[in-house]
Amino acid sequence: MTESPTISPVTQGVPVRIDDDATPVVRLLGRTLRDAVRIGHAPEVLGRGSGTVAVLSHDTPQAATVTFTEGAVSVTGGVFAPTDATLVVDLEARFAPTREPDGDADIAAGALRALRPPLPSWRVAAERFWDVTREIRGIPDVLVAVALGPDGPEEARFGAGENTYRMVGTPHALAGVFTGTDYFLTALDAGLRVQGTLSQMSVMTAASWKVRFDV
Repeated sequence: MTESPTISPVTQGVPVRIDDDATPVVRLLGRTLRDAVRIGHAPEVLGRGSGTVAVLSHDTPQAATVTFTEGAVSVTGGVFAPTDATLVVDLEARFAPTREPDGDADIAAGALRALRPPLPSWRVAAERFWDVTREIRGIPDVLVAVALGPDGPEEARFGAGENTYRMVGTPHALAGVFTGTDYFLTALDAGLRVQGTLSQMSVMTAASWKVRFDV
């Protein structure tokens, strides 16, 4: 079940800055924090908090430093100086921590909360996904999303034409993929079903990268 985000004026307009030549983990963190800012999530951290947090991948060398200051957030690649807290997370599992945070417990908890904003409804996520990716070369003419909920399947269609791509999954799974929260290929391993050609799948994978890394 997804939460209904409540917009907070505290976080509206808070800039999230990333490196000019950002690595994938920096882009992922930046996109996630911008989503949090957009819906007014974790106002006690975004726009008010202060501190530095190292974010480390639990199974790869990827690392970044997130700096919270009053009125701004910045994300830089690597960890080159002492930080107030350290998070070791699974980048493929919505920043789920894989061990207890080190350092300042309050700053670590606030950063983790900021990195895990609630998902919108699957329909809202699908519509935004379509708006963001529809101009990608080779994208199917029509995207059909089918949510398998407790009351039976629900369908949403976007676009018009003969070339169709179909995605079927739980509302939670669809919202995760369409927002970029979940990696497309990881979602397929977890049970998301698709119907289309291999070339369409290639393009849809590129589309998922666009929303996941905000490129």
